[in-house]
Amino acid sequence: MTTAVEVRGGGLPGAVAAEWTKFWSVRATWWCLVTGTALMLFYATLSAIAQQIGDDPQGADTIALGGGFYLAQFAVIALATLFVTSEYAGGGIRSTLLWTPVRSRVVLAKAAVLAPLLFAYGVLLSCAGMLLATAVMDGHGLPTSSEAAFTTASGTGGYFALLGLLCTGIGWALRSAAGTLVSVIVLLVPLPLIVASLGVPEAMPYFPGIAGVNAMVEAGRPNPITMTVAPYAPWVGLVICGAWAAAALVTGAAVLRRRDA
Repeated sequence: MTTAVEVRGGGLPGAVAAEWTKFWSVRATWWCLVTGTALMLFYATLSAIAQQIGDDPQGADTIALGGGFYLAQFAVIALATLFVTSEYAGGGIRSTLLWTPVRSRVVLAKAAVLAPLLFAYGVLLSCAGMLLATAVMDGHGLPTSSEAAFTTASGTGGYFALLGLLCTGIGWALRSAAGTLVSVIVLLVPLPLIVASLGVPEAMPYFPGIAGVNAMVEAGRPNPITMTVAPYAPWVGLVICGAWAAAALVTGAAVLRRRDA
């Protein structure tokens, strides 16, 4: 007499649960999160002190935005990149694809784990930067309205989440941490500047890095990185980042199916 055993789990929920466990079980995750936090708090403290002695007044929201774009985002890039490429470096990708043979499901599972975590991280990090800057400025600098604070916090969260998806998509396509890091950093900073120097400055707001900053700034206010007003509303900046992330994920999934079928 045989006994039927019902097997539970599997599918996309099982793949997400597995990726969640892997995400928190490696030291690189914690190092990247702690480093990003330290960089934001360091930038917020120094920038707030500068408000007391300098002649270029800024608000706490602008300071938090700068900390996120100039420093903390690189910890996010490293975290998202290693989430994919470390499996290739250590050989763990063989087990991952054996346990989850549907390639697109692996891509979706990592994205489902990474995006909400980075969104929450971006919101909390931005709020921490604004609170610390406000306390250290002690009445100096420019005031920050609740609308500006909300836009900066939500925009930072959305940008970090979509930036993470962009990195994973490129990581799936390249399978190399170095190649992914270089590609993403060039796409975010040098490439828009090169395009603008070639006589097409109107294209800059449509690159993911500049669009992400535009998503953190209230409508009608200049982007503190480019010093120009965005030609669209803040939410459109996130849509542009989402389009870049979607294109990267689709490309990465296609390469994964063809190369690791």
